[in-house]
Amino acid sequence: MTAYDRDNIFAKILAGTIPSVKLYEDEDTLAFMDVMPQAPGHLLVIPKAGSRNLLDADPAVLAKLLPVVQKLANAAKEAFEADGVYIAQFNEPAAGQTVFHLHFHVIPRHDGLPLKPHAGGMADVELLKAQAEKIRAAL
Repeated sequence: MTAYDRDNIFAKILAGTIPSVKLYEDEDTLAFMDVMPQAPGHLLVIPKAGSRNLLDADPAVLAKLLPVVQKLANAAKEAFEADGVYIAQFNEPAAGQTVFHLHFHVIPRHDGLPLKPHAGGMADVELLKAQAEKIRAAL
């Protein structure tokens, strides 16, 4: 297994060297808005402990992380009056992983509306801050 890279972009967000629109934080987890959202309210949940992905994560880390994913999925669904919530987690390049720090995508979904591609231009920071506030209000 490839070792965890302590210089990945999410490790830099955790260290505060790269800015993010933080949504939720506790002792073990951080959630922030995805800068290239596939739908309004697209957020990411990461553990503060370093692991490349689900395959090498400490089970104790997962035990603390998944309840936060669930809580934020419920809040995002409510905040954006979504019909459902798409939760995605990728492991290794063959599965689509591009940032090698364990993370869960939480994306509110509406019937009939396709997801935007997860590439291209970054979203407006003020828009992301407003979306984060909507989700926080639903917590």
